Amino acid sequence: MSLKEKYSLQRNPFLVPTEDGKYIAEHFGLATDGSAGMSVAHMIAPPGWSEPYQTPDFDEYTLVVKGQKQVEVNGETLVLKAGESIKVRRHVRVRYSNPFTEPCEYVAICTPAFTLGTAHREA
Repeated sequence: MSLKEKYSLQRNPFLVPTEDGKYIAEHFGLATDGSAGMSVAHMIAPPGWSEPYQTPDFDEYTLVVKGQKQVEVNGETLVLKAGESIKVRRHVRVRYSNPFTEPCEYVAICTPAFTLGTAHREA
């Protein structure tokens, strides 16, 4: 096995185009290396950002690096602060938002990899 087969270094993540001001840089996943098993993304949600409820076909792990992120899971509202994390299991209704005054920087890992189609976002 050659050295390059032992690891994958990501220096140019895929920047996901958004219309809501959210920064999404996928480091590993379908858009970057074709991996369907897992996706890893660095995100920054601006103040006031929110997305629709979803019931995804993937587990999603979130680790907050800076700021705060609100997570609504089956009617329960949680607030994650820097250094805190959560795993939301697949097939659970969830909504992520940043109703706070500061940006929220976090890392999201989805297993299997995130796709818009498997997120099952509500209209």
